[in-house]
Amino acid sequence: MRLRSRTLRRAGLNVLGVLVALVTLFPILWMVSTAFKPAREIYSLTPHLLPAHPTLGNFRSVIDGKVIGLPYWNFLKNSLFVTLSSVIASMLISLLAAIAVARFRFRLRTSYLIMLLIVQMLPQQAMVIALFLDFRSIGLLDNLAGLILVYTAFSIPVTIWMLRSFVAAVPREMEEAAAIDGAGPMRIFWRIMLPLVAPGLVATSVFAFIFAWNEFIFALTFLGTDTAKYTLPIYVTYFYGRGTVDWGSIMASSTLFTLPVLVFFLIVQRRMTNGLMAGAVKG
Repeated sequence: MRLRSRTLRRAGLNVLGVLVALVTLFPILWMVSTAFKPAREIYSLTPHLLPAHPTLGNFRSVIDGKVIGLPYWNFLKNSLFVTLSSVIASMLISLLAAIAVARFRFRLRTSYLIMLLIVQMLPQQAMVIALFLDFRSIGLLDNLAGLILVYTAFSIPVTIWMLRSFVAAVPREMEEAAAIDGAGPMRIFWRIMLPLVAPGLVATSVFAFIFAWNEFIFALTFLGTDTAKYTLPIYVTYFYGRGTVDWGSIMASSTLFTLPVLVFFLIVQRRMTNGLMAGAVKG
């Protein structure tokens, strides 16, 4: 009886998991399918899940960039540069800060951690105007460096909190043993701390990557007059015309917009899983 009940429960959970997966993946499948449909199928009164006459015309119009006068690769380059730069900068700063708060006891340490929590509670959009005025006064508008600075600043609080648990999971005895053997602070950092915290860095970098890759409001505000420096989220909006919407191009650009994130996940998937498990068990 108990075995039967366990089997039924497992079957029910499997069915529930399949339903959740279908609900989650259906919008993605519809987006990719629509990207390959010609206009007559997109606006048909009897829609079909799969395209009857697949076409690459939507992708060609997106890649050519006729709607804005610049090719798709220009915006892809800008997004990759801003995203990777902000991820690297935030990971470097957050790792050093996480080591400081996890390994050392100093004055106002608790206040600093509380401040990080408070900063995360503030809505980012509420700071657009203030940051716009500050960046205009120092000449960082229409500049990708200014966007990198903003994304790095917004990523740091949450990445410090996440990395703090990974640093705390590293046994102090390993650092002490290395110090007894004559290793200096820098050697301990490179040979012991960094390799052990690397899975946590990968797991944390995913969140910083997604935030910087998808962000739209600050990119549109800070890069408002220089279309050559626009990022991909802004480029996608150009397919919403006045009174008309080019759904084929929107779905094609959205598909191309999703691919780099998918590739990034596939590359870091194993280390991300190990990092999350390490943080959950020992954090």
